[in-house]
Amino acid sequence: MTAGEDIAIRRKRLRYRAWHRGTKEMDLILGPFADANIERYGAEELDRLEALMNEEDPPLLKWVMRQEEPPEHVDRVFLEQVIADHQARISK
Repeated sequence: MTAGEDIAIRRKRLRYRAWHRGTKEMDLILGPFADANIERYGAEELDRLEALMNEEDPPLLKWVMRQEEPPEHVDRVFLEQVIADHQARISK
């Protein structure tokens, strides 16, 4: 398996995880985000997405909806990209 195949498999796995979170609300936030961005992401961005997706759905949803501040360990720059993507979709 080549590095290109590895990253293709990783993208496919992360896209699946984005659409199958366990809560419909997060599916509808992370699924479209992954669809729109994942193919252009390299290993570093995939790491950032995976770290965010490792968070539990209830607090993650509160962060995306700006109901709570995320803890310090959360990549806020990347989270802001997810939030901006979601807000752009719901404002259409």
